[in-house]
Amino acid sequence: MSVKASWDIFCVVVDNYGDIGVTWRLARQLVAEHGQQVRLWVDDLDTFARLCPGTSATTDRQWHEGVEVRHWQVDWPSAEPADVVIEAFACQLPNDYIKAMADSGRRILWLNLEYLSAEDWVVGCHALPSMQPDGLQKYFFFPGFEQGTGGLIREGDLLARREAFQADLAMRAEFLQLFGLEVQPATRLISLFAYENRAVTGWLDALANDTRPTQLLVPEGRVLGDVASWLGLAQLKAGDQHARGSLQIAVLPFMTQNQYDMLLWCCDFNAVRGEESFIRAQWAGRPLVWHIYPQEEDAHWDKLNAFLELYIRDLSHQAEAALREFWRAWNDGVGSGSAWITLQQHEPELRAHAGRWTHKQVANGDLAGKLVFFYTDWL
Repeated sequence: MSVKASWDIFCVVVDNYGDIGVTWRLARQLVAEHGQQVRLWVDDLDTFARLCPGTSATTDRQWHEGVEVRHWQVDWPSAEPADVVIEAFACQLPNDYIKAMADSGRRILWLNLEYLSAEDWVVGCHALPSMQPDGLQKYFFFPGFEQGTGGLIREGDLLARREAFQADLAMRAEFLQLFGLEVQPATRLISLFAYENRAVTGWLDALANDTRPTQLLVPEGRVLGDVASWLGLAQLKAGDQHARGSLQIAVLPFMTQNQYDMLLWCCDFNAVRGEESFIRAQWAGRPLVWHIYPQEEDAHWDKLNAFLELYIRDLSHQAEAALREFWRAWNDGVGSGSAWITLQQHEPELRAHAGRWTHKQVANGDLAGKLVFFYTDWL
């Protein structure tokens, strides 16, 4: 049982799209699957429009897929607070909005939706209250990979759509043809979405020198400079295609979220970054490598290693060691070529493992469903 409620989700857009990617998916799912009334407050409509074609960057109030999208401006407009307020990734709510919450005389659930982490303290901190002035009730809500966390974003029909797509080679071919690509027989497909990364050079060398042909699909993003440098070019743009040795490289345009999901489903291996693409690659059920966002004092290594500790639990010792080494090399920028060659010796095991991991995460529930249940239980 769930209670129908109004929700305000606040998001500050950063240049890596992860924050808005997560909140936009969440807002749509709350409306489509749970019948909730959702306003998504976004501070940067120009960036949001890249994820949601048809968005007007100059319209302060608009609707997309059942979600009311509002421009979050410095001059805060008068707005009645919702029943549930989500402060995504520690963005700070407007002071006037907080005051309106306190003055409303209603019970309002205030949630701080945190960044994804596999660290062991997350389970203990999930859903803990934080005392606020004026009687407001605020809770920390942590997405995660284990029971006792908020789970991962996953639409109810996601795996059924993925499995139908991956079982239909004609559907895959039709999708890739949208970008002028043809799937070559016996060719490995890999997607690359990363921050600037010194590891790219050694990895591309290994792919180019391999006896197995590879098609590398690179959506527009920050890693393009590294790929261009390896090719000896000043820059790359969407539509460009280049070949060297056994490697063919195709640069794809910036994609909608649904298109990016299908790209991940097409590939045999996915290199992803941040949080949004990291989650979606896990749902693709294929081997992956994660380029985690670097943090001060190397704090990101704790997060990366914490995830690996969960992810590798049922791998053989040899496959576990190879996966650890490639992820280390990918994030450290050193040794990616030799680590990749070793990793490929375990490809069948890693592929089967990726499928098992997906089903394990399904059993943990999904973020939107857990949020709705939390609110219902809180009432």
